[in-house]
Amino acid sequence: MGTTMTRLQPKNRVLAWVEDRLPVLSFLSSHTSGYYAPKNFNLWYYFGSLALLVLVNQILTGIFLTMNYKPNALEAFASVEYIMRDVSWGWLIRYMHSTGASLFFVVVYLHMFRGLMYGSFKKPRELVWILGMLIFLVLMAEAFMGYVLPWGNMSFWGAKVIISLFGTIPWIGPSLVEWIMGDYLPADATLNRFFALHVIALPLVLLLLVVLHLGALHEVGSNNPDGVEIKEKKKPDGTPLDGIAFHPYYTVKDLFGTGFFLLIAAFIIFYAPTFGGWFLEHDNFIPANNLATPTHIKPVWYFTPFYAILRMVPSFFGTAVWGVIAMFGSIAVLFLMPWIDQGRVKSIRYRGLGYKIALGLFALSFVLLAAVGAGVTAELIPKWFGEAADATFIENLFGRIWTFVYFGFFVFLWVYTRFGFEKTRPVPERVTSHD
Repeated sequence: MGTTMTRLQPKNRVLAWVEDRLPVLSFLSSHTSGYYAPKNFNLWYYFGSLALLVLVNQILTGIFLTMNYKPNALEAFASVEYIMRDVSWGWLIRYMHSTGASLFFVVVYLHMFRGLMYGSFKKPRELVWILGMLIFLVLMAEAFMGYVLPWGNMSFWGAKVIISLFGTIPWIGPSLVEWIMGDYLPADATLNRFFALHVIALPLVLLLLVVLHLGALHEVGSNNPDGVEIKEKKKPDGTPLDGIAFHPYYTVKDLFGTGFFLLIAAFIIFYAPTFGGWFLEHDNFIPANNLATPTHIKPVWYFTPFYAILRMVPSFFGTAVWGVIAMFGSIAVLFLMPWIDQGRVKSIRYRGLGYKIALGLFALSFVLLAAVGAGVTAELIPKWFGEAADATFIENLFGRIWTFVYFGFFVFLWVYTRFGFEKTRPVPERVTSHD
């Protein structure tokens, strides 16, 4: 369901002159008031617009941070402290940026989960899903490089551990690690190239992908909780019977969601900016020191599920490459969802019980693997099983079970839908949950 651009004729002479030569107003109108979305959007459809809001926050706050940041190993940590202590409102901008990074992943993960629930990856939206997954991939790279820039102790060791993973690649691994770092350890060269990628290259790629993602979405039309294609039932004027103009209806609705979201963000920024060490880790308030290893080297919370998968896959033949393959595979397999899920029904409302249970277990595995990767389970095992318990064995067993569940979801889903085991309910011809 693409949008049709109708040329506007502004009464203002200047605007009319510009519009004749560059139809910006007509373009905006065709993608807002001229774009018809399903009437039955629910709470889950807030997260797409919230992701766009946080992206704008990250760009604007990032611009101000770069004005005082120095990307070299001797001054990086001190420049962040200077921003926090001496730059007017620098502490607020820094906390808005650091909190925004975590909230970005919160809304993106919920946005992706909504896509899995309602089948937003299915025909004709396969490209929308793939572009969204590319956004997620670039966002992970952007977040990792931004995490290194404060040059705290966890930043240093996190960079060393993550970049060293490429060393497991046969033949070229060690040379590749040295090439990425620009040195034998994370140092000036690493900071400079990460700074350039974080501030210029990756944001440009991210913005391009977001534009393509939205363009592809507006071309085929938005999905909805019923999984019904609203473009199939139209009024005499050509607009969908179950559609409603995105502006002003959903812009007002999104403004309400934005206000609520900003209240939560403001509470975190002003009262709990470190979020108990989850958003800003305590070891990162110590300058980078290649002679002082943190007690527990672990990534930021939004990478912990994938880090747990890396740890849970045992080394074979003296190499850890299988864990690296599993970690990257856990992300790559999401790209294949449009072809793994061959069910005829989109929305979870009308899908079989097997899919509902499998999706619930998949979500649970993601959360529990995050707990394993963050070291939460290692802290709880002695409390639950006693100090004499073999914490490593229990944690590995627990993590491997949920790693199996994570990958098992995709295998089950393909078998369940490919061979006709799924028993679905009839899908209504029109959307149901609206006035």
